[in-house]
Amino acid sequence: MYPHDHPTSFHWQALDDLPCNPARNPPLPAPPDPLRRDLLKGGIGVALLGFFGGSISACAGTGSAEPVQGLLGFTGIEPQTDAAFDRVAIAPGYQARAFFSWGDPVLPGAPVWQPDAADDWQAQLQQAGDNHDGMHYFPFPDAPGEHGLLVINHEFVSATLHPHGMSRVDGKRPLSEVKKEQAAHGVSVIEIRKDTAGHWQRVPASRFNRRLSALTPMAIGGPLAGHDLMKTASDPEGRTVLGTIANCAMGFTPWGTYLVCEENWHQYFVNRDVADHARRVSHQRYGISAAGGSRVYGWETADPRFDATPQAGQPFGGHVQEPHRFGWVVEFDPFDPACVPVKRTALGRFCREGASVAQGSDGRLAVYSGDDTKGEYIYKFVPAGSYNPNDPAANRNLLDSGTLYAAQFKAGGEGEWKALVLGQNGLVPANGFSSQEEILLNARAAADQAGATPMDRPEWVAVHPQTREVYVTCTNNDERGSTNPVDAANPRPHNLHGQILRWREAGADPAATRFQWDIFLLAGESAGAKDAEGKPVADHQVGNIRGDIFSSPDSLAFDAAGRLWIATDYDDKAVQNRNMGCNQLLCADPVAGEVRRFLVGPRGCEITGITWTPDYRAMWINVQHPGLSFPASDGKSRPRSTTVLITKNDGGVIGT
Repeated sequence: MYPHDHPTSFHWQALDDLPCNPARNPPLPAPPDPLRRDLLKGGIGVALLGFFGGSISACAGTGSAEPVQGLLGFTGIEPQTDAAFDRVAIAPGYQARAFFSWGDPVLPGAPVWQPDAADDWQAQLQQAGDNHDGMHYFPFPDAPGEHGLLVINHEFVSATLHPHGMSRVDGKRPLSEVKKEQAAHGVSVIEIRKDTAGHWQRVPASRFNRRLSALTPMAIGGPLAGHDLMKTASDPEGRTVLGTIANCAMGFTPWGTYLVCEENWHQYFVNRDVADHARRVSHQRYGISAAGGSRVYGWETADPRFDATPQAGQPFGGHVQEPHRFGWVVEFDPFDPACVPVKRTALGRFCREGASVAQGSDGRLAVYSGDDTKGEYIYKFVPAGSYNPNDPAANRNLLDSGTLYAAQFKAGGEGEWKALVLGQNGLVPANGFSSQEEILLNARAAADQAGATPMDRPEWVAVHPQTREVYVTCTNNDERGSTNPVDAANPRPHNLHGQILRWREAGADPAATRFQWDIFLLAGESAGAKDAEGKPVADHQVGNIRGDIFSSPDSLAFDAAGRLWIATDYDDKAVQNRNMGCNQLLCADPVAGEVRRFLVGPRGCEITGITWTPDYRAMWINVQHPGLSFPASDGKSRPRSTTVLITKNDGGVIGT
């Protein structure tokens, strides 16, 4: 077993003794029972039917099926502008209840969360992590609408993780606090099912319950596995990395695996060698801190692997290449708790917000991702192979080879996917790219060279289940018009409220290299709205929403009927968001263009992480970092990030 009590002295070769080690066996093997076969044949296939367009026979391979008209069957609610608002408000006819909160037990026998946050790091390793974000429901085939696994990302930690906040002693972080913070990152897997009264409950003793954290050994897969660029003093083989961090959005595959995405990982590292930092593209281009400490946590003062300053005399410069081992997609099978997660390097390295998978009629796939930073890019990865539901073994390696693209949005609605491939689009040694591995490691720099379009913080991507149109949220960018010039896809200077774009791949083919695009909506104020001083809002704050206004779209998901669900993430105390109130969950009709407000969260939170049962009669969303004392699943008052269960009072489909 991995020695969690001393993460900085981990002996990497000990991973060879772990089950399902991809270095010895094919990644993500099936468990030794018929469950996986049943899921692939029935349960998960049914659950994914509404998402993967190629599985819908009505599309006939063209993406031309007509979406449902008049989708919004609920009554919208008003924004909540009260500075002390501290609950969840939801549309009439629906109910929302706290279901799973930071600190709730995950592993069988885990200690109960302490309201004063006095739990130590060993307890935290067994409990729900902090700041819930992307998640997905995986059904069991026996009763897909009543029994499943809920997989939940934990993006980062708040100071409330500790009884008295994050402390420093002589400028250094206590190791015990750092290890608790590392334990609170990652992913929770919990088995859930309806009880005899029809109420959803967690299954505390489930063999599927699992925690991944920043302390969990993971394999490196794809082109950079074993590459010199991935080697460190702690891992001279370059094949094993300890943990995953900054897990924001996610994805899931038609073969039933979960895709964990690493977003703001750069905030955990420091390179104090200013000259080295300036010339090291893999550090400087990603915003790793120079000279001073890491931007948020100061982990490098207690755990040396987060100090990426080159160390003379140490193999591979010490931990200078440790940042190379983050920023990837991590794939694991939630139904096989013994399997080692794998970082899939073929998909490229950046501050990845999500990994949304689209499937064509011929089994070709695309994995779409945004790079959630001002002026960064939208990417697409097309695997070299095709998905074959009759060959599970082949599907396990689909994400280890293929082509990475970055999007170029041209004026007039034309778009092109620029291949990030050695020898193409200026990616040649003369421009600093001498290998495909370097391109994948420095995907941002490669997209710069290839001429991709800098976007207004591109985040979640969702694919329409009938038309296969692809939608992406661009959350905001107050530097648009200065650092980033205004362009057709990012048309507003000082963009405080963001927009949602959509595109149609040529021939509805996820592997196409050309597309047509438009702006689905510009978020922001209604025309004629007044600011906090009673003056008309500035033109750049006015949107074109038909219906309920909102700012800063973030999470995005389609249900099977084609309703587009939108969750927001903005500073609800900022003057420009006064009229928006607290962050919210909305629903849009892509045909009519109408938007209605479905739910509002407590003051200070972000709404994120949208998922459903396959029958769409149960929905889960996450209330992340509530700023007051939003009641969690145990009813206690300490602010806790919480997964919220939503149902309709009459037991019907959510949104109708």
